[in-house]
Amino acid sequence: MHDPRPLVFITGASSGIGQALAERYHRAGWRLALAARRDSEMKSWTEARGMGAGSYEIYGADVSQPDSIIAAGQACMERQGLPDVVIANAGISVGVDTAQRADIDTMARVFATNNLGMAATFHPFVAAMARRGSGRLVGVASVAGIRGLPGHGAYCASKAAVISYCESLRGELRSSGVRVVTICPGYVDTPLTRENRYAMPFLMRPEAFADKAFRVIESGASYRVIPWPMGVVAKLLRLLPNAWFDRLLQGRPRKHRQGQGRAS
Repeated sequence: MHDPRPLVFITGASSGIGQALAERYHRAGWRLALAARRDSEMKSWTEARGMGAGSYEIYGADVSQPDSIIAAGQACMERQGLPDVVIANAGISVGVDTAQRADIDTMARVFATNNLGMAATFHPFVAAMARRGSGRLVGVASVAGIRGLPGHGAYCASKAAVISYCESLRGELRSSGVRVVTICPGYVDTPLTRENRYAMPFLMRPEAFADKAFRVIESGASYRVIPWPMGVVAKLLRLLPNAWFDRLLQGRPRKHRQGQGRAS
């Protein structure tokens, strides 16, 4: 029997923003397709919240391996049907120093997860959504993609690429009925940010972020910074002349490199 409840597919659903989004969509009555490497943690989390067996499916997948996440998307369509919303949320954040050879490999891992992983997440659903004439593909970027931060080159570059990629995809799908939504979180209190060594203005709880993101996605907006004051700050930083921007960030503590703190 066909389940009339809408379906959302979320990557990186085992912690942080992804988990908060899953809970928000569950509260709204959506069925969940949850994808992450730590599928056992997702299972424990759903059981702890008393989620009924028919309200979710779990897909163990690594977004940095295209075939892995593509297979998860295909399995989702076979088991649960074509999602109404796909949220490519999985990402990693690690500081890099270009002078260090090991950090070149770290940068490749960040791009594989944050960029190729996003495209591979969307891939199984694009043609099917276009045939149906509806659907929303949501790319989770970051305000860090608006301007480069010292010591944060891999993450900033990857999130700048997410913003441009989603913009390109939005143009490609414009006449298909499929909407592409770019969401740029500011600072959210997650394992990804807790060991940052610098000030994090407008820090949000994951639940507060998820509530705002849910409303943005439902509104059909194409691009949004959450929270909005962080968007204002980001735009002002974008307008600063390079010399002023460089002086402003001089001496700012850098993101932990691999092995110095929590990486993901």
